[in-house]
Amino acid sequence: MQAEIITIGDELLIGQVVDTNSAFIAKQLNKIGVSVYQITSIQDDKKHILQALADAENRVDILICTGGLGPTKDDITKKTLAEYFNDTLVKNESVLQNIESIWKQHVRTELLQVNRDQALIPSKSKPLMNKLGTAPGMWIEKEDKVFISLPGVPYEMKALIEHQVIPQLKDKYNCPFILHKTMLVYGLGESALAARIEDWEDALPKHIKLAYLPNLGKMRLRLSTKGFDEAQLKKDVQDQIDKVIPLIQEEYAGLEDEEGSVEIIIAKQLTKLGNTLAIAESCTGGAVAERFTAHSGASAFFKGGLVTYSTQSKINVLKVSKADIDTYSVVSSQVAEAMARNVQQLFQSDYAIATTGNAGPTKGDSDAEVGTVFIAIATKSGVYSQEFNFGNSRLKVINKAVNKALEMLLKEIFKN
Repeated sequence: MQAEIITIGDELLIGQVVDTNSAFIAKQLNKIGVSVYQITSIQDDKKHILQALADAENRVDILICTGGLGPTKDDITKKTLAEYFNDTLVKNESVLQNIESIWKQHVRTELLQVNRDQALIPSKSKPLMNKLGTAPGMWIEKEDKVFISLPGVPYEMKALIEHQVIPQLKDKYNCPFILHKTMLVYGLGESALAARIEDWEDALPKHIKLAYLPNLGKMRLRLSTKGFDEAQLKKDVQDQIDKVIPLIQEEYAGLEDEEGSVEIIIAKQLTKLGNTLAIAESCTGGAVAERFTAHSGASAFFKGGLVTYSTQSKINVLKVSKADIDTYSVVSSQVAEAMARNVQQLFQSDYAIATTGNAGPTKGDSDAEVGTVFIAIATKSGVYSQEFNFGNSRLKVINKAVNKALEMLLKEIFKN
């Protein structure tokens, strides 16, 4: 079973808005065994939309469109869909009642005719009721194909996908089981990693595919397979994981959680152990803490963090010794370790991370070369740090520092 995702909107094509909808939809489809054949972004243009629909209909079983369902004149998706299916727009009373209810509860101003007109949908479509907005989703079937049109507003689209589209697709189609398992590897570049596991990769069963996914200081190795025997597929993939881990034992950091990344593995382990974490950041500007707080449940282990960006804030807030800063510089192992130790004491945490460095492009309060970063880890038994140079691109330096800090913490909490 294959699907195509079509995102509609000039704002996507000029880079004004980043398309996050496609990634979310693709992930949800994958979970129920639907493979995404293609993702297409197109203009708010009738001819372009009609052509994209026709092309996709010839390629896939399921078409999911997002965008162009608003109340203004540049939102033409609904009218274009009606034309594509030789259909007309008709008022759907249940959609109108939903719009009126939302307006009454949340807007409380006069309901304009353009908003009432959002209850007009193609007569051949089934409405997907949008409880978070006034633009309904639409489900249209043509022979053995399904066409789904959704609003482009991400939170509205996500609710419709999760609560209506996915359940209905599962009822309609008998889809295969799709399995992905992703291993986290630190400290090896893509070429070095490929060379080390070449024999294992060459011997992989034909139904298991391997992908290398590099990302600034870390590698992800993803094994993918699909079929109808879920138990056998899980066994086959686990057998391959068991074979490759001894080859990358020193660099292997664990399996990436289905929901995301290394910070979730850390969060689960800290919560399991009943341990806590505090963070002091300088050059990373809060990015390490954000990786944890972006996920629900962080309060179970994350006690708090400080961004002491300036030298004076390190002295005033974190109580780093001015003498140490004058002697060793603000970008040094001594300062990084003092930051980690002091934030650990301040928040009374079991673990602490600290970062200090020079992300560039200028040197700031230290003579350290651009790209130099010190990362410190404090535990109940002591504190240690490491020095790194992550290059001369500011964004690259920051992201590599965040990934390295997470890697160091991951290895520390899994020592025992």
